[in-house]
Amino acid sequence: MSEELQQELEQALTINEQFEALIAEADKLAIAEFLNDQNISDVANLVYAYEEYEAQIIASLSIHRAASVFKILDLAEQKRIITELPPFKTAELLNELSADDRTDFLEELPSSVVRELIKLLNPEERKTTLSLLGYPENSVGRLMTPDYVWVYEHNTVAESIELIRRFGKDSETIDVIYVIDEDGNLVDDIKIRDIILSSPDKKINELIDGRVIVLHADDDQEVASDVFKMNNRVALPVVSKTEKLLGIVTIDDILWVATEEYSEDMQKIGGTEALDEPYLDTSVWNLFRKRVGWLVILFLGEMLTASVMQYFEEEIAKAVVLALFIPLIISSGGNTGSQASTLIIQALATGDVAITDWWRVFKREILSGLMLGTVLGVVGYFRILVWHAIFPNVYGDHYHLVGLTVGITLLGIVLWGTLSGSMLPLALKKLGADPAVSSAPFVATLVDVTGLVIYFSVAYLFLQGILL
Repeated sequence: MSEELQQELEQALTINEQFEALIAEADKLAIAEFLNDQNISDVANLVYAYEEYEAQIIASLSIHRAASVFKILDLAEQKRIITELPPFKTAELLNELSADDRTDFLEELPSSVVRELIKLLNPEERKTTLSLLGYPENSVGRLMTPDYVWVYEHNTVAESIELIRRFGKDSETIDVIYVIDEDGNLVDDIKIRDIILSSPDKKINELIDGRVIVLHADDDQEVASDVFKMNNRVALPVVSKTEKLLGIVTIDDILWVATEEYSEDMQKIGGTEALDEPYLDTSVWNLFRKRVGWLVILFLGEMLTASVMQYFEEEIAKAVVLALFIPLIISSGGNTGSQASTLIIQALATGDVAITDWWRVFKREILSGLMLGTVLGVVGYFRILVWHAIFPNVYGDHYHLVGLTVGITLLGIVLWGTLSGSMLPLALKKLGADPAVSSAPFVATLVDVTGLVIYFSVAYLFLQGILL
């Protein structure tokens, strides 16, 4: 077979088909050459597609590419691969991983497993890893890497370029170079472009502008995400309380944090605790445990609805027609409250709204609630009029008062729902709690209970002495 024909046949086959053919031949050298020629993302897809070969795939790659693939895999795959790899290969892989990626993986494992894996690290990497693991969970310290390039203020551009050549290959990024003083304190950061384009004999202290933006090791990871978003940086320095440079955080780590935080918020908004792993990798028991707590709380909250209805039992008995609209009333309030809550939680997460904006939000939601409530109230009122015209005996002789009661109640409960849904996340944020816990189901339950009070209060106003 000619070489050209062979290339055409290989191109015609998908990556999966080529991999399957090589596995069938059991040629380890050919498998290694094939995998090392593929894109990192394609190799990761092979790991997901062929679970029975995932450890073999990682072991066949060059150690640098193996680490690049490993760090983008889901935690479930990472755990299985680590347990299946031979100890020497596990040691190579863990030592090759960047400090921040290694820490991110280890912090998800049981402490007994972490102790065994840390023994496989070389002394320098072990020291770095233990240092990062010593920072609080979800702090910037867990994300930072000590692999960066730094120069002194007194260095020339030529000296700095030489330092970049010498240490840049081991750095997480060389887009930004960090300037420190003799005590290791951060002075500034400089884009590598500014260094390259400057005269070789120019001093670094002539390039600094003092506009450095820093993170602190104890900062929350969400804080770091906000700082990156507001400043359009690819990397930011992390300093101690005494301003000593400890490491850097890069944008790829922040993107992972943002994705995880978004997933957690979406799960909390849905009325469940955040899952610690992908849905399909979560056991049924853990799914039950994560969901049952909120369901019990919401159920107990909804039981207050029965208590309110019991309180108005005599009124319902006198005017049974009022009971027909209870589902309509409470669902309308719950829906508008859930809408407002979801909008504000999302706005808080993206930084569009801050706690200090509460008064602006309050005013906007009053107007929104009045407009939305008016629309629903008018629709509810005319629906009763139309239904009475078709079925005259359904709502009785005082149908117009019943319609007015329903219409005014909808206006009030929709207004209350929008205000509750918008203010509760801001109040929780002010108290230091996670706004996502004021989830749509929670707000809906709150509005359901209070909505009944509003409904029967309006009914008293319009129907006292007539039906009540």
